[in-house]
Amino acid sequence: MRIVALLLAATLAIAPSIGKAATNDALTPHRITLKDGRSFALQAPASLRITPLAEGFKRPRFFTRSPDGRIFLTDMHDLGDNTRGAVYILDGFDAANGKVGKITAWATGLRNPNSVAFFKDAQGAQWIYVALTDSLLRYRYTPGELHPTGSAQLVARFPDHGMSAANGGWHLTRTVVPMGGKLYVSIGSSCNACVETEDLRAVVGEMNPDGSGQRIVARGLRNAVWMAVVDGQLLATNQGVDHLGPNVPNETFYAIKPGDYGWPSCYVAGRAIKADPKYPRKQGCTNVMRPLATFPAHASALGFDVFAKGDNAQLADEVVVALHGSGSIRLGHGYKLVRMHRDGSAQRDLIAGFLQAGKVVGRPCGVLRVGPDAFLFTDDKSGVVYYVRP
Repeated sequence: MRIVALLLAATLAIAPSIGKAATNDALTPHRITLKDGRSFALQAPASLRITPLAEGFKRPRFFTRSPDGRIFLTDMHDLGDNTRGAVYILDGFDAANGKVGKITAWATGLRNPNSVAFFKDAQGAQWIYVALTDSLLRYRYTPGELHPTGSAQLVARFPDHGMSAANGGWHLTRTVVPMGGKLYVSIGSSCNACVETEDLRAVVGEMNPDGSGQRIVARGLRNAVWMAVVDGQLLATNQGVDHLGPNVPNETFYAIKPGDYGWPSCYVAGRAIKADPKYPRKQGCTNVMRPLATFPAHASALGFDVFAKGDNAQLADEVVVALHGSGSIRLGHGYKLVRMHRDGSAQRDLIAGFLQAGKVVGRPCGVLRVGPDAFLFTDDKSGVVYYVRP
């Protein structure tokens, strides 16, 4: 009986902490007020705080940190093919007070800038790479600069037309990531589903820092909008086709390795990889690469960041992914940020509520970790950068 009593006492002693953890993890309303006068509530854990950090952008996309610790942000301006995109510097980010010291337009007049990346070459020169719809450019980078200090060099050309030539094809974003002395670039398909006539479509390509030695590493990725390197591994989100119904295929999250990812002949449905009867092929789908994680169909998985292992924080060793939201408001998939373990398990909502009663109040896009439990994310519908922290 004494043993039973001791066990009961121990259980009661830890129950409050278990209950507190569960309460902190539960989603509760967080009131958001923007400078344009709009006010709405997002759902997030009570242990986190969400505040607008910077507003007034057109279509802010993804973040990158410079070698001197500054935050660079791309802005694609609008959904049309344009020459009004920009890259901004968020200088003097104050994590304690949730403020930015100065916002500078580093470069303007760009064609759909989706991502930038920094790379130091073998000769010690520091470069900033800018991925545009039709090309990859690079500039010499000087720490602390407010504008490019050198002229642009053309590194690579990309296809920039497709079924909708007015906006650079169906998928106009390009993402550049350095890894192991090479550059990796994702290039989306020119269509929802089709047999491409251009080699550089629905792929991840590899090249040397000067653009030489180009080769295709991964094929059949319909639209890998964001990529990042974590522990020496290239990770990417990918978006599935639109013609198979409201609940298939799943959006996907991959550890990119050389191989075949299936599009347009194969798609992911839960744990299965299935053949699209509209685009049959002799080899079938047996050797198609499997994802680490999946998301609801048409949720539009975009940006993500990975939180460090071992931190005494609720997001330690987790991935935060932005689900931009389905094109159909009636379908309503996505419109939130989710969290999951690095292996893709234990997925659950982190910040929800960007679609409310048939009205879109925002579309999360890029994610940047800035602390053990803190990150920035962009809303490319309302032109807002949000700051999330304990």
